[in-house]
Amino acid sequence: MIWPGMGDPYKRKKTLKFLAITAVIAISVGIASSVIQAQLGQDNPLKVCINDRDTPYKIKATLEIIIDGLPTDIPANINSGLDGECQRTMYTLTNDGTIYAEWEEDYPFEIGHFLWMWDFPLRDMDQSKSAIYVNGKESPHFINHPFQDGYHYKAEFTSKAYDESKDTDFLPEN
Repeated sequence: MIWPGMGDPYKRKKTLKFLAITAVIAISVGIASSVIQAQLGQDNPLKVCINDRDTPYKIKATLEIIIDGLPTDIPANINSGLDGECQRTMYTLTNDGTIYAEWEEDYPFEIGHFLWMWDFPLRDMDQSKSAIYVNGKESPHFINHPFQDGYHYKAEFTSKAYDESKDTDFLPEN
C-alpha cells in the first residue's frame, strides 16, 4: 500500500519535510514550556526546597487524621530534609501531628497544601462524606482552610471503598 502523499517523489519529499518541521516545532515548544515553568516555579513555596533559604516566617499547628473512623498516624520527618533530601516549606519532625510551615515571607498556606506535599491519597477519599474541623468547628473551606499558627485541625475522611454497612451489621464476620 502506498500511503497518501508518498507515491509521487515530489509529494513524498514535501510531506516528509512538513512532518520534520512539525516535529521540530513541537519539540521546541515542549522544551520552552519546561524551561519557563522551571523559572516561574523557583519562588513557589509549594514546590521549592528551603534547605539554603532564610525563612523568617514560621508557624506551626496540629493535625489529627481519622480515616473510616480510625485514627491515622502522621509520620515523623515528612518533607523535613533530615534524611538528606529536600526540606519543603511544610513538614513534620515528630509523629504527634505537629506540622511546621516556613517561608521567606507571610504566605497563605492551606491544610490541603500539606496533604498534597505528603502525597496523601485524597483521591481515594469520598469528599462528600469527609470534613475538616478547625478548633472543633467544621470548616466550610474543607482542605482549602487557611493554615494558621497554633490551630488544631481534625480531618475526618471516608474512603471510597469504605463499606458503611459493616458498622451496622450484627452478623458475625467471616
